[in-house]
Order: sequence, then structure tokens, then C-alpha cells
Amino acid sequence: MNGQAVCDVLIVGGGVSGTALLYQLATFTDLKSITLLEKYASVAAVNSNGRNNSQTLHCGDIETNYTLEKARQVQRTAAMLVNYTGGLAQRDGIIFKQQKMIIGVGEQECATLVERFNIFSPHYPAMQLLDEKAIHELEPHVVKGRREMLNGIGIVGEYTAVDFAALSESFVEQARTHPNKVVEVSLSTYVSKIAKQGDLYQVTTNRGQYQARFVVVCAGGHSLLFAHRMGYGHYYSCLPMAGSFYYAPKCLNGKVYTVQNDKLPFAAIHGDPDILLPDKTRLGPTALVLPMLERYNIKTLPEFFQVLRLDHRVLLAFWKLFRVADIRNYILRNILFEVPGIRQRLFLKDARKIIPLLQLADLQFAKGIGGVRPVMIDKREAKLHLGEAKIDTGNGIIFNMTPSPGATSCLGNAERDMRIIADYIGCSINEALFEERLGF
Repeated sequence: MNGQAVCDVLIVGGGVSGTALLYQLATFTDLKSITLLEKYASVAAVNSNGRNNSQTLHCGDIETNYTLEKARQVQRTAAMLVNYTGGLAQRDGIIFKQQKMIIGVGEQECATLVERFNIFSPHYPAMQLLDEKAIHELEPHVVKGRREMLNGIGIVGEYTAVDFAALSESFVEQARTHPNKVVEVSLSTYVSKIAKQGDLYQVTTNRGQYQARFVVVCAGGHSLLFAHRMGYGHYYSCLPMAGSFYYAPKCLNGKVYTVQNDKLPFAAIHGDPDILLPDKTRLGPTALVLPMLERYNIKTLPEFFQVLRLDHRVLLAFWKLFRVADIRNYILRNILFEVPGIRQRLFLKDARKIIPLLQLADLQFAKGIGGVRPVMIDKREAKLHLGEAKIDTGNGIIFNMTPSPGATSCLGNAERDMRIIADYIGCSINEALFEERLGF
């Protein structure tokens, strides 16, 4: 395109969220031209890469930090993803069936899971309430050597794991199957500036100028950076949370989650077979505040300070976090999880909640594994914003920072953006086809 033609919609960012939107716009709308720009040489090179996320299809059934209302919303977006892959000629290598469970350790957690099962099971027919014997049949290493009271909620025979990089690639392939549309995916294309001129957006890149009627930025923490530069979303600051993992020899048959501490705004650790390294069990993630918008990319350090926008409201949010002992101790402990020489010993205690007989020699820090989740700080309320973070300007540009729950919501988030775009541009959506391909 390179500054000549005008595309209907331009998407910045080729992760699973950006490529999901590309697929939906190409498949379900009558738009004629859609362009996606990705700064790396392949799509899904950052947080959507299987090395950098939990590889989990979150359905709301075993995530104890979800209310029933939130879980039902997540259930729909997860079903959309399963339905999408069901329409592919080949879904192997993209989505996987693994058993999964959440375990309650100790009397209080066990009681929590019984109560949760009674509320959630009418909406999740595959849910099973597991006693210790049933857990042993599915995951013997979770039971061996355990002294505490134990129960669980389990799901068997459903799709639970996703290679989100392979999913992103399939979205691009499907978007390109429409011969009457111009679908351009430009890799190694770095966006330096977005500006509105008249009715169009001018997007400046290392490969020239692009013009678009509508722009959607799906670039994680960088989305907020672009928003700030254009005068939007100054009520948000960004706190990048990095997740690290550990490897152990294969000892779990499926995903095993633990009950989340209600006082902590961070996910509890889990263990599961790594779909990219099937001979390994992956445990984590830990949670570390990291002053970079991309893990292992030091060039994003100055960009972090630009989106942090440190002021008294941000400091107040930090103070509110650190004044809670559980949060303060958790953050300090997770800093130590990154220190060579002691991190395995510290992590071992947490990992033994899942695998009681795990030994220090079994743990290996997963170097180069784990991404960054840009957690937003809402400066208006001086607190963390833990759900989805989206800025819809109403002016032909959307900034997506944090989907919730992560990559699972890619099609649900894309649907919302597609409908915003349709209202703004005036294009139509093939609702019947949408329901046929993705309907819940």
C-alpha cells in the first residue's frame, strides 16, 4: 500500500488479538481492504508466542478469581475459539485436549471449592467434584506424599490448551482466503507515528506511509504509548508484570491450578505439560514488576517510563498495594524468585503445593521463557485495573492494551471491535455467518 491506496481498517500489532480482528473483518464484514502491520518478522512473536504465556484456554470453570458473571463471559469467548478451530481443515497443533483441575489444599480451600462447584456446575456440565482418590487416578503426583486435606474440581475430555502463535497464523491464513478483498499483512514494519488528518489516519512506518479510515492498535503496553502520544488515555499508567516459569520432569497429565489468594491481584501458580516441550512439566508463573514493555527487550525500557507517567496518583496506587502485607510480601518474594542461586529453593515451596514430593534437583529455571502482561493503573481511582483495558475514542481509533483473560478472549475482543468499526464506518456484518462459525 505504502501511502497510495486508502485501506478501510489498519491494525497495528500481529499478536493473537490483532490477527483475530483481521480474520473477523475479512470474513464477516463487507469491508474491502484490511491491513495489518507487525514490527517483527513473524506474527505472534511476543506475548502470543507459546514460550511467553500459559498456553491455557481459560473457560472460567477453574479460575477462582472469577465471579459467575465473569466466568460466563469467558466461557463464551473460549467457545468461540473452539468453534473456530472446529471449522479448520486441520486443528491439530493449534488446540489440544488436556484434562485440567483446580485443587483445594487444606480445610478452607476445600470448602471454597465445594461451594464453587455447587454454584458453577449447572453452567459447566463437564465439571466434576473430585475427592483425593479421584485426584489420584488423574494426577497421582498431586496426591503422593501429601498430608493436608485435599479435593478438587476437574474437567476431562475438553479442549484446554492452545498454541496461540499457531492460532495467530491460522487467522492470517483464513483472512487471506477471500479473493474479493485486499488483505495485506506487512511484517518487519515498525510504526513510529499515528496522526489524524481530516477523515483519515496517517500511519508512519519504516516502510512508508499508510492511510486508513479506522485504526485499531493491538500492541500491548505499546498501545498505551501510542494513545498517550495522541492525547488519549492519560488516566492510565502501565505496570508491566513479567511471568517466569520453571521446568520439571514430566509428572503431570494435564493442567493443575491452585486456589488464588483473594488478597492478591495476581494469578496463583499452576503446573501443566508444555505443549511445545511434551517431555517437560512447566510450573509458574511468578510475577515480577519489570520496567520494560517487552520481556528481554531492553530497548523498551525508555518506553516504559513514557507510559508509566509517574505522579502522585501512581505513587498512591503503589502505596495502596504495598500497605497490604500479603501483597507486599508476595512482590518482594517474587523479586527473589529471579535471583540465581536462591530462586529454585524459594520456588520449591510454592511448587510443592501442586507436587508435594518435588525435589530441588527436579527444578530448572526456564531461561528465556515468560512474557509481560501490561497491567493498567487507573489514576482516577489510584488502583490497579485488572480486567480488560481498552480505549475506544469514538473517533475512528481504538487502543487495546490488556485483553481479559489474555489470549483466550481474542475472538470476543475482536467481535467488540468489529461492531464498533461497523457502527463508525457504516459497513455491514454477516450475522448469520458469524453465528454459524463462532456462535456459542
